[in-house]
Amino acid sequence: MLTNHANIDRLIDGQIKKNPKHETFLRRRFANVAGEQAASLDTLAGQIIQLSNGNLEEFYDGYEFICNIQKEEELYFRRNKDYRLKSFQEALDQIYSNAPYMEAYMRGLLVTQLFWSNHSDSIAFYTDTFLKSLPQGASLLEIGPGHGLLFARAVQQLGSGAVTGWDVSDSSLGHTRAALASLGVTDGFTLKSRNLFEEGDETFDAVVFSEVLEHLETPAEAIAAIRRLIKPDGKLFLNVPINSPAPDHIFLLRSPEETFELIESQGFKVVDSGCFPATNYSLEQARKHALTISVCVIATPA
Repeated sequence: MLTNHANIDRLIDGQIKKNPKHETFLRRRFANVAGEQAASLDTLAGQIIQLSNGNLEEFYDGYEFICNIQKEEELYFRRNKDYRLKSFQEALDQIYSNAPYMEAYMRGLLVTQLFWSNHSDSIAFYTDTFLKSLPQGASLLEIGPGHGLLFARAVQQLGSGAVTGWDVSDSSLGHTRAALASLGVTDGFTLKSRNLFEEGDETFDAVVFSEVLEHLETPAEAIAAIRRLIKPDGKLFLNVPINSPAPDHIFLLRSPEETFELIESQGFKVVDSGCFPATNYSLEQARKHALTISVCVIATPA
């Protein structure tokens, strides 16, 4: 037992048994995890187990898959100082239209929410800093709720009926709904097929835009559209990875400061932030060597 927390250790032990080459990385990643942090991570691990619906072996395979393809993208990034893909159409043709690829990729991505500290630290910042700053019953919109981990926390924190999720894909919304059911969240929320850029008069106390910006060709326009959705005294939570090559990433940001400038150029004021470096690296090392940093921003209308 590495951490003496059953859910974490179950996932670590299962991954190492499946792929022993990950043992050194995982042992180092969790070596100093203890106390409240360990308890929080164990809750996250438990949610990942729930979302696996008894098929953890497929998720271990997914993690191996995502690690292998990340190596290829990282090599391209180091050689070219840029992401491999430049357009959404390229991502659609090469990645999103390949169903077996996407299934393995999404399973692996879910496991990284625990195994990669920049992901789990971002979830903790969202939960402990952003959500706790919102009053009970505040209306919250998440654009692209995906695996449902952030969305479920919002429903639990803010109460029934206050949380809405939008996605342009009915299929993605179906996956989100199924994921929420696996997490025991079956009502008290709304999921809509809706494009961010559609005209409308809805506004919200809070908008969540997590790990979406890096997939867009027109990120500034997206932030401007979000600005119109937030009430004058509302808040934005935005999470974007910088220097983070991945098969479907097309928009590259190179520093936290560049991220802040982009957000503020579209009518926001950054009021809080968290910068979480790639697993087993310090923030200083990540900045120096252009390694992945998850940049989480809380902003208000300027």
